Order: sequence, then structure tokens, then C-alpha cells
Amino acid sequence: MTMIPYERLLLDEVTADPRVMVLTAENRGHMRNIPPMLGDNFIDVGIAEQTMIGMAAGLAVRGRIVVTHALASFLTMRAFEFIRTDVGIPSLPVIMVGMVPGFLSDGNGPTHQAIEDVSLMRTIPNMGVFCPADEQDLLLGMPHIIASGRPFYVRYTGQQSEIKHDPAFKIGKGEIVYQTHTVTDVAILTYGLMVHEAIRAAEELERIGISVKVINLKTLSPIDVTLLLDAVLSNALVVTLEDHFKIGGLYSILCELMVKHRVMCPVHPIALDNKWFRPGRLTEVIENEGFSARTIASRIRMALDNTSRSHHVTSVIG
Repeated sequence: MTMIPYERLLLDEVTADPRVMVLTAENRGHMRNIPPMLGDNFIDVGIAEQTMIGMAAGLAVRGRIVVTHALASFLTMRAFEFIRTDVGIPSLPVIMVGMVPGFLSDGNGPTHQAIEDVSLMRTIPNMGVFCPADEQDLLLGMPHIIASGRPFYVRYTGQQSEIKHDPAFKIGKGEIVYQTHTVTDVAILTYGLMVHEAIRAAEELERIGISVKVINLKTLSPIDVTLLLDAVLSNALVVTLEDHFKIGGLYSILCELMVKHRVMCPVHPIALDNKWFRPGRLTEVIENEGFSARTIASRIRMALDNTSRSHHVTSVIG
């Protein structure tokens, strides 16, 4: 039997700590082999996301650590009240893994597109949000998320990694995944699926003399405030890149932080601007929606051209 790495991770977590439970709302694509091995530590509730979250909360109250799985759109929207009230308010150790978030729902229409999930989850007090860039990032982070003792929403990805991540994962800490110059012109802030596209865009920009730093933020709640503020204070342009609505996601988070800390910098958001994306193959969706490396690089170049280099950072005096 060949298990995918995520299956092995879940099996290892349950074996190491019998308090860990694995629940799913009939989403077994990434855990087909292990239910018989998990025994009573595995429950499939069927297509009943609200029931799953209520059950998870009950199990957590009884001392369990519960890792739940469902399609991201239904998990975060259909079960939102249950997550907020049953899990968020008492801050229970329930991990909610959202399948096919963002552009990863590629062939599905608007009903199945989770592109407001980050916005919804980060508004719940006590809720963490983990958005790994790829499978390696997911595997590095999940043991820490499970052991955190707090509720977390996870944007699941099984995408193969094209980069080597820092093995010293820490909740609330991002990582610089691309930087060839000590001083850079542009900082691209991103997470999840878009990390690899951002790196390819950075490589294109470097070829025409624009130095770029790419930051993988990993957890959006809590977020790496130090890394974000450093990007704002040391670059001519900051770009937020996300397969999410522009409202409520990383762009909103950055704007909130800039106002709170009284700093200013030109910011160019690349996100879905109040529209759902046209279904298709993943590569087609990325290209059609203007999120390919080539298009990202072009948009950044134009935004940088419109930015006065002599006014690239301004501090607000309070």
C-alpha cells in the first residue's frame, strides 16, 4: 500500500497521541488508505459539515484534538456559525482543513470556490489561519498546528514543492523564499498556491534589472508583523498576491497594519476584485485570471513605473 505524505502525517499524529481524532465530511481523496488503520479515531459524518464541526467541538471538550476535513467553501460558509460559536468562542483545539481552496477548486463554479475563506476565518477571535505554499510546507506546519492547542483553519494543498522551506516552522513567522540582492525594489507578499508563481515572476523581473523579495507568509493569523513592516519600510513597492477576494484577505491585513503602525508605502494588490473566476484547468484559471508569472511580472513593472522612486516610503507623523 502506497500512502501519500499527508496520510502518513495523520497516521503518525494519531499513533503518537491517541487524543488526536480525524473527521471528514465525505472528503477522503487525500486519506483513502488510512481509515481502517485509525479505527475509532476516524469518523466520516457524510455530507454534513455543520454536524462535523459540532461533533468536533464536543470531542474537543472531552479532551480530544480534532482534525476535520471538508471542501473549503462549505466548511467555511455552511458551517461558519458552528465554527464561530462552538469552536471559536471557547477556543477549542479543532483544526479545520479546507480542501481545494482558492484556485485549487479550478474546474468548479462559484458555489465551490473558496475565495473568501481567509476573510471569514480570520474574523473569528482565537482562530488561526495556516496557508501552506505546497505539500512540504503543509507537512512542516501541521504538527505544530495540531499541537498548538487552539483552533486553526488550514488551506490544504498537495502541490509539489519547487523550493526548500525553512524546516524550523514557527506559527506566526513567515519566510523569505526568494531574494538575490540585499536591497530590493519590490517585495511580493503572498501565501499558498501563489508562492511559486510569485517566485517565477520575481525571476522574470530580475532579468530586466528589478530586484525582488518574495515572502511566504504561511500563517495569516497570527501574521509576521515584523516581516511585513520591514517590507513596507525598505521597498519602493509592496505587492500583495493572493487567490482570494481583494477584500478581507492579505491586502486588507497589510492595510490594517500600515494604519496601525502609521507607515506608508505604495501597495499594489493582485487579487480577485469582487468576482468569481471562470472554471477550467488550474493552468487555464491562472492564465485567464491574470495570475501567471508573466502577467504578474508585467503588472508589477507597470506599477513600479507609476511609483516615484523618490517617494517610496513615507512615515506618518502622529
